[in-house]
Amino acid sequence: MATTAEISAIHTPALARGAAVRLAAAAPALWRVIDRSGRVIGHLQALSQGQDVRYRARRFHAASRAFLELGDFWSADDAVDCLRFAR
Repeated sequence: MATTAEISAIHTPALARGAAVRLAAAAPALWRVIDRSGRVIGHLQALSQGQDVRYRARRFHAASRAFLELGDFWSADDAVDCLRFAR
């Protein structure tokens, strides 16, 4: 079971050079993913899993007024790519 409790002080993940997005802190272990036009495309959440950190891609779904979890990834870049390319 993954949890954010153990990693509340984690630093903002470094994305691949030239990433088409930037991250803005939203809460401990949670960042807004913002595209080049300034639009928030989703959230990146860090989760501890034993000694490792996984990253969850989350997107707001207006019709249900809830966040949808798109998946958990071992890399912040993979989670961000999921947000960028999933529709």
